Amino acid sequence: MSIKIALLGCGTVGTQVARLLQENNALLSARAGADLELIGIAVSNLGAQRDPAIDRGLLTTDSIGLIERADVVIELIGGIEPPRTLIRHALESGASVVTGNKALLAEHGPELYDLAKDKRVDLYYEAAVAGAVPVVYAVRESLAGDTVKAIKAILNGTTNYILDEMTTKGLSFDEVLATAQDLGYAEADPSADVDGFDAAAKIAILASLAFHKRVSLADVDVEGIRSITAEDIAAASKNGYVIKLVATAAQAGGKIETRVAPSLVPLSHPLASIGGSFNAVVIEAEAAGRLMFYGRGAGGAPTASAVLSDVVAAAAKKVLGGRAPQEIVLGHSEFMDVDESVSRYFVRLRVADIVGVLAEVTEAFATAGVSIRAVNQEEDEEPGVAALAITTHSATAAHMAATIEAVGKIDDVHEVVRVFRVEDE
Repeated sequence: MSIKIALLGCGTVGTQVARLLQENNALLSARAGADLELIGIAVSNLGAQRDPAIDRGLLTTDSIGLIERADVVIELIGGIEPPRTLIRHALESGASVVTGNKALLAEHGPELYDLAKDKRVDLYYEAAVAGAVPVVYAVRESLAGDTVKAIKAILNGTTNYILDEMTTKGLSFDEVLATAQDLGYAEADPSADVDGFDAAAKIAILASLAFHKRVSLADVDVEGIRSITAEDIAAASKNGYVIKLVATAAQAGGKIETRVAPSLVPLSHPLASIGGSFNAVVIEAEAAGRLMFYGRGAGGAPTASAVLSDVVAAAAKKVLGGRAPQEIVLGHSEFMDVDESVSRYFVRLRVADIVGVLAEVTEAFATAGVSIRAVNQEEDEEPGVAALAITTHSATAAHMAATIEAVGKIDDVHEVVRVFRVEDE
């Protein structure tokens, strides 16, 4: 028996998928239970320069024609269109689909899941979240007998690389971003990464899987890292923290909270040690407790590993029958209001270096209902000015906002420099 495979897209990941599918064909076919035959690669430009591993005889611009001859379609084009249209056509044609397209799934996942269910074919997307890290499988299948309470994750290698370089080398955001672009870690337009939307799409997918509710990109509160300074990094370090872009999904009291934001992570936390362009996902489950998944979150070969894992699974279902795990939706999604969110906070202030100012600040915190855990004071570069770093106990975002508003009205407070969430250990 032969399973015919169509590949849509031949960029960095697509090239590695084609290469590994050919080099490891005997092993992959044995795992699938049938010969895996790559019947074509759809591209937009037949004349573009390609890796020597690509058989040019497989290239075509006829995506629709290729899809209609395939049992399994791999979509690695990226973006919303034409992938949405092509995936719909593949599902309607009876082909199972493997995709790494997190943006598409975060915005249009439900319609594709429903279509796959209606057509009794499968939609796989391990590569859409954290590259080679098998976290989709873990949440959807390995933890099917448990209840996931929360997920904390570093889901974007570009931003983690930037923050890590700023931390270890004392460089500015702009300096590290330029280097990341030169190394290929960041795109020419890095907005999706540095503004947090790439991580937001991924945490939306994980939240949907973990809580069996539909969560879209629009449901995620997003803040990026463009405004992070070397001074922020230094202040965090002096107080025993590192700054990471943390993606959070949690469920409590029937309400879902999803956010992406630069946060202070205690050095004892598993995410604190994640360096370079790596990804990591920490899952808190009721029975299993804390689990951590770590690995390459991007790159041609690592992501191709996840794609081919799904290809083998999809092909095996074609051979043996049965279906992949389907989307589970248990009721309407109710999301926590941003003001209800509870966290510890780290606040940096510049104040007049005079007697009594600290008392004014602490009184403002107490009046607004926010308890202070620790205060550190240092000299500021400007004469007559002191730098305060205040760490709070847990407080709602609403109470914290009221606190900052009150502090900002104190005459002897020159500036509220920065407010960060602080992750629990």
